[in-house]
Amino acid sequence: MTTAKRRVRMGMIGGGEGAFIGQVHRLAAALDGELELVCASFSRDPDNNARTGEACGLPERRLYPDWQSLIDGERQLADDERMDVLVVVTPNHLHVPISQAALEAGFHVFCEKPAATTLADAQRLATTLDAGDCLYGLAHTYLGYPMVWQARRLVRDGELGRLRKIHVEYPQGWLGTRLEATGNKQAGWRTDPDIAGASGCMADIGTHAFGLAEFISGHHVTELCASLGVHNEQRRLDDDGDALFRTAEGASGTLTASQVCTGEENALKIRLYGERGALEWRQMEPNTLVQRRLDEPMRVLRAGIDQPGLAPETLERLRLPGGHPEGYLEALANLYRDFACAIRRGERGAAEGVPGMTEGLRGMAFIEALLKSQASTAKWTPLDDQPRQDDAETTT
Repeated sequence: MTTAKRRVRMGMIGGGEGAFIGQVHRLAAALDGELELVCASFSRDPDNNARTGEACGLPERRLYPDWQSLIDGERQLADDERMDVLVVVTPNHLHVPISQAALEAGFHVFCEKPAATTLADAQRLATTLDAGDCLYGLAHTYLGYPMVWQARRLVRDGELGRLRKIHVEYPQGWLGTRLEATGNKQAGWRTDPDIAGASGCMADIGTHAFGLAEFISGHHVTELCASLGVHNEQRRLDDDGDALFRTAEGASGTLTASQVCTGEENALKIRLYGERGALEWRQMEPNTLVQRRLDEPMRVLRAGIDQPGLAPETLERLRLPGGHPEGYLEALANLYRDFACAIRRGERGAAEGVPGMTEGLRGMAFIEALLKSQASTAKWTPLDDQPRQDDAETTT
């Protein structure tokens, strides 16, 4: 008689009633049956917290009034009852304090992006992670799409030859009006520097575009020239931006992110051009990858467990035959599944196949370089995710 594999026990901070991303995380985590939600502090509003807990079927004793109580309470439970991983889906300013406390208490962490509000805070969190035995994952959901992995494989296999150009863009239109002035909660905190950090649009969606570009290409951006904009009066953070960039491996490119592009939804798109070929992938049509080859007809690769020519890592992230679309929830579910498997294997630091602290540091270095470039008259600004001497002194 075989023993049933237990589910990884998951706690959640944030994601209460009215918060979009919390429900998305709960659905994605449950998709493959690898994790179960056992405790939470969904909201500082007691009524919201209670309603969300009831909707999720949590017992009252595992519903906590705040994140500190959750970590303290779970730490006191027996090994076979307390949570294994804490999911952090709060506004940005709480990502580091909660993640830091959870790691120090011996809990794995899966956190929404960005990892922090400053590069220095992300570096201090990385030091805590390195000192322990826990895992840290970052919800760069778009890196869970199967055809993103297929694109990465084609680049790695030399199908494009030496990469020359990388163009990535992420236009949205939802902040085209001053929505934060109408009481919209999501718009309110995402445009508030005390909560979101020093960047708005670029921290929110520009980091997705940046992470996608580095993930598929395998290149590392070393310098950039940026222009950030605010297109609504009285808005305190950027809602639009563009950057030229160069990579250590010899490519150049452009990155655009905007939340004021009228009529746009979530039009994340990337194009890569090499000596012998090119690739194009669009998030709003995620099951298609366009491949162009020198002196050959264009080829369209389609997702599906029965589709020929797909890489093993692509097929591992697919569940359905071709013609049955898989989308955003499945992409995030892939990250959760890989993270749960890494917990069972006893991995530490980073989970195979899941963005982690390395990507978090890169994202924060990207934001810091953008802000420096915007404030500078220099043409190029270096991008560096290594601790500076003044940062190192503050951590001792």
